[in-house]
Amino acid sequence: MSDQIPTVNPFGQADDPIPMYRELRECPIGRMDFGQKRPSFVVSRYADVRYVLKNAEIFSSCEAIDIGNDRPMIPLQIDPPEHAKYRRLMDPYLGPREVAKLEDDIRKLTNQIIDGFIDKDQINFHEEFAVPLPCTMFLRLVGLPIEDMEMFVGWKDDIIRPDVEWGDVEAAAEIREKTGAKIYDYFGGVIDERLANPGDDLLSEFVHGEVEGRSLTKEEILDICYLFILAGLDTVTATLDCYFAYLASHPEQRQAIVDDPGVIPAVVEELLRHETPVQVFPRTVSREVTMHGVDLEPGDHVLVVLGSANTDPEEFEDADEVHFDRQDNRHLAFGGGPHRCLGSHFARLELRIALEEFHKRIPEYSVLAGAGVSFSPGIREVADLPLILTAEGARQ
Repeated sequence: MSDQIPTVNPFGQADDPIPMYRELRECPIGRMDFGQKRPSFVVSRYADVRYVLKNAEIFSSCEAIDIGNDRPMIPLQIDPPEHAKYRRLMDPYLGPREVAKLEDDIRKLTNQIIDGFIDKDQINFHEEFAVPLPCTMFLRLVGLPIEDMEMFVGWKDDIIRPDVEWGDVEAAAEIREKTGAKIYDYFGGVIDERLANPGDDLLSEFVHGEVEGRSLTKEEILDICYLFILAGLDTVTATLDCYFAYLASHPEQRQAIVDDPGVIPAVVEELLRHETPVQVFPRTVSREVTMHGVDLEPGDHVLVVLGSANTDPEEFEDADEVHFDRQDNRHLAFGGGPHRCLGSHFARLELRIALEEFHKRIPEYSVLAGAGVSFSPGIREVADLPLILTAEGARQ
């Protein structure tokens, strides 16, 4: 049956993915072929993506990702009901109330970073703002040395975007395996140090945390750290790249933010929907299920295309356009169901403050003429985003 399903490539276009998303949705179930032993099915419509994300008992996260990790990453690759016990430990530290306490620190850091380039005519936004802001805040939160940021970001890139020819699965796996070993070795030492000398950071809380009345094992803590170093150093950076690449190319939308900063919370949500940074997410079928007449069997892989779901006209009116006054914006940029993004509240706060402070101090900017803005596939990052800062008289 799977041989009769159209073969698609959901990684085919990251720079302007919306036309690709339209093509994907024409067929409710597609098939991706990267030489895997088992079929990989592609789900792209909003209702279907939401169904997969909500039903973890059918579509498992446990073995869906292999990025150099020795064991499942916690809590991302732990399914219910086991998943819940780890979320009960971790959620309180990243919930709205605790995250709100970081607002002043984030705002102060944002302005310190802007101070570093406010007098320049041109910046590489990715290197000078999108990386240092969320990465510095994350490293402070977990209590890791800021001076090691370049090393951490390098590890993260080697895991998420290994420098190999596209489709060279074996070469990518080799880089990820070597990098993963470095991550485990590093955090093994950090955990030992925190056990002996706990601090007031988030990592110390996990090292000394309990689940169901018992202490976490060292392996469990390592599996939390592996996920945290990747997610904490990548997704907000990628989202900022997406936001500012869009706004720099759409001056009328940028001006709307300058004219009315009160619209920024809605901007955060609408650009998460329209510019969805995490395009795709994998699942593994754990029991037989039929979708749109296609029989999926245990062990089959399913790739949900979040970006396509978020621009599905069956769910969003005028879905291909950006509207900051959009109502009922139930986008899936943070996923859905039991595995919904643990750090979504932290991310939203950082994104809101970044938009507020940047546009307050630099209300006019644009992409350097002739510069080709290129997004990485999978998680849409722009490693080179040259912005011209043109608001000479408006900077404060």
